[in-house]
Amino acid sequence: MADRDKPPKIPAAGALLWRPGEQGPEVVLVHRPRYDDWSFPKGKCLPGEHVLITAVREVTEETEIEVTLGRRLRTVRYLSDGRPKQVDYWAARPAAQAAGGAEEPAEPAPFTPNEEVDQLAWLPLTAAGDRLSYQHDTEVLSEFASAPAATTPIILVRHASARNKRAWQKAGHPDDLTRPLTPLGQVQAKLLGQILSCFDPARVISSPAERCLATVEPYAAMTGGVVEPAPALAPPLDDLVLEEADPATVTAARELVTGLVTAGEPVVICGHRENLPAVLRWICESLGAPVPAGPPLRKGAFRVLHVADGRLISAEQHGLRS
Repeated sequence: MADRDKPPKIPAAGALLWRPGEQGPEVVLVHRPRYDDWSFPKGKCLPGEHVLITAVREVTEETEIEVTLGRRLRTVRYLSDGRPKQVDYWAARPAAQAAGGAEEPAEPAPFTPNEEVDQLAWLPLTAAGDRLSYQHDTEVLSEFASAPAATTPIILVRHASARNKRAWQKAGHPDDLTRPLTPLGQVQAKLLGQILSCFDPARVISSPAERCLATVEPYAAMTGGVVEPAPALAPPLDDLVLEEADPATVTAARELVTGLVTAGEPVVICGHRENLPAVLRWICESLGAPVPAGPPLRKGAFRVLHVADGRLISAEQHGLRS
């Protein structure tokens, strides 16, 4: 069968929702009466919906628990009603626990059975593995158990679509820091606010350039934070010619980045094509980890580094649809 004749894959997302238990993490399993199976909460992506938003929405709909995402887990592929289905998984915590840093198990909110999910169970890892109906779900559980449950996100964002630099200068604006987002960039910034809110609420650090500030302002507003301008992240700190940059600027930028890593708190850093590679390298050097593979960030794209115990646990990269 030619590729064009194959049925399109069904994109879906879900999460392994966990909380601290008396003997280690406890995870949520849901029972679906239609299939009489036990699995992790998940569901199909809506048309045009970002996969991170799908994961949060579906888990909340099926469990009635608002969640924030942690580290990326594996992608599961199988046939569903004869069509290929792809489910992307993340670790996740109840949002109230993530925000409050609770270490003790909280009393679960009452669960209301519905047509799709009629039972919900919090189980220790071993018991969860025994109850799961599918081998691919036990593999997701094993991957979760192989690394720290709780991680802290460090998110690097490239600013959204901005006015053309040369046209901005020809229009009589010599200061490139004032160059604004385009209408498309403004749409991207609002979408980014929704997507980044899938992770733990974070401190927001940005280059002082208007295009960077405006990219993360919607996110800061959604999470009740503020955008902190960082002059050390202003262009032109170009990773390709770093040795030619002002040494004081490079030192200030490196110290800023290292300090954010050692603080151990969630952080969003918005910067430029020219300096984000250096920022990523300094973060990885602070964590004693190699730089994750991946293409350069496009405008409005972001990279999430998941950190625990001073180590880089995993990394993922996401873009936006134009």
